[in-house]
Amino acid sequence: MTGIKIDGKIIAESVKNRIKLAVDELKKQGVSPCLATVLVGDNPASATYVKNKHKACEEVGITTKDHKLPSSITQNELNGVIDSLNSDSAVHGILVQLPLPNQIDEFQTITRISPIKDVDGLTPHNAGLLAMKKAVLVACTPSGVMEMFDYHNIDLAGKDVVLINRSNLVGKPLYHLLLEKNATVITCHSKTKDLKKHCQNADVIITAVGDRTKFELTSDMIKQGAIVIDVAITRHNDKLAGDADYDKIIEKASFATPVPGGVGPMTVAMLLKNTVTAASLSKGLGS
Repeated sequence: MTGIKIDGKIIAESVKNRIKLAVDELKKQGVSPCLATVLVGDNPASATYVKNKHKACEEVGITTKDHKLPSSITQNELNGVIDSLNSDSAVHGILVQLPLPNQIDEFQTITRISPIKDVDGLTPHNAGLLAMKKAVLVACTPSGVMEMFDYHNIDLAGKDVVLINRSNLVGKPLYHLLLEKNATVITCHSKTKDLKKHCQNADVIITAVGDRTKFELTSDMIKQGAIVIDVAITRHNDKLAGDADYDKIIEKASFATPVPGGVGPMTVAMLLKNTVTAASLSKGLGS
């Protein structure tokens, strides 16, 4: 029996519709939500991501400020740009596109962003608040995954979840969000023993490896009726793909996300949501 496709495009549109209403309301109160993006260097993929984020902002009425910086920029120069955006009252959200050139320290750069403008939810301050169930600005991809569960009324309480990722961007924030929903979470990674067995026992599998030469989630690794969320994006057989073969997985899963068109659109939608939240907080209007 074929499972249900979790369509990120449709869910993202529903989020955007709510955001449009929130933006209109903020503008009536004299607040025009603004996202500043910082792109260092000329990585084509990064440039495309930033362009798509600007386009999405325009669709919902969020103003953008685009900062394209040379790949030769120094850490001090980049710090100066971030400090300037931190002090600009017209800017509510700051997004530094990753990855950064080798001479730039990612942790130092992210830490430099004001926590109330940290729309990626990656500063130590916001990561700490998430661990204590107090976060307002949460990493976009993890919050997008949770939005997918909510959209389909999937109750995670008591479910065994296998999370195949331990990064600051995906795995660690998702771990805390899943615990908040009373799931039982096992975080797996490259050193995990008998990963296949963990997966076969899971009610929910969330995978975000992004390298088919190292890992592929196959249908024999999931139990009948499992839920599969594929966060990864890579090129496989000259096509965009995730960690799983969606066409085979969906025949066994109760719910599954495709790649592309699954988690990807949700990440952008939650960035917009965070920007509106940050704009609200900046004026003491609540989230």
